[in-house]
Order: sequence, then C-alpha cells, then structure tokens
Amino acid sequence: MVHMKLITVELRKELPALYAQEKLGSEGIAYAKYFTPDSNWTWYATEFDGEDIFFGLVDGFEKELGYFSLAEFKSVKGPMGLPIERDLYWQPKTLKEIAPELFGN
Repeated sequence: MVHMKLITVELRKELPALYAQEKLGSEGIAYAKYFTPDSNWTWYATEFDGEDIFFGLVDGFEKELGYFSLAEFKSVKGPMGLPIERDLYWQPKTLKEIAPELFGN
C-alpha cells in the first residue's frame, strides 16, 4: 500500500508559521485540506509550526478553529480503517469562503 504524503516540501514552504495569520481572522488563508474518506471530518490548515502542529479550521462534530497534529494524522484511521488524506486538488481559500456561517459577511 502506498502512503500519501501528507505534507510536501512545497507545502511546508507555503504554510505560514503558527500565529502568522492571527490578525487576519476570516481572511486567513487555508493552504491545505485534509479529510477522512470514510467519515465527515475535514481539516483546513492555515498555519504550521514546521514540525508537527497545524492551526486551522476543523470541521468534525462542529466547525471550529483549533490545532491538529501531523503525527496524529499519520496514526489515526477512519471508521472503515482508511487513513487521513490530503486533497491533492485543493486551491487555497479564505476561512470565510470555507465557512461563511462562522464568520458572517
């Protein structure tokens, strides 16, 4: 089985450091999208510490901003045993484009 590369060298360079977009609020850019193919969980990464920790929008039981871990992505499986994947066709979007209901107009 071939494992998907959850973060590439290019994506590491593109993702801003933690807190770099803090003042942007709803205008913060999500540079990567991760998802579980066998459930409804999705993570949108806006920042990365360069090692393990992302910050961004988590769409699971509810939509909320928070931290998530690359190591955890590599170890967690969905309900049918499928690994978390990165959306290879994702184009960066603002948080308000992804979740307008969270950020209003």
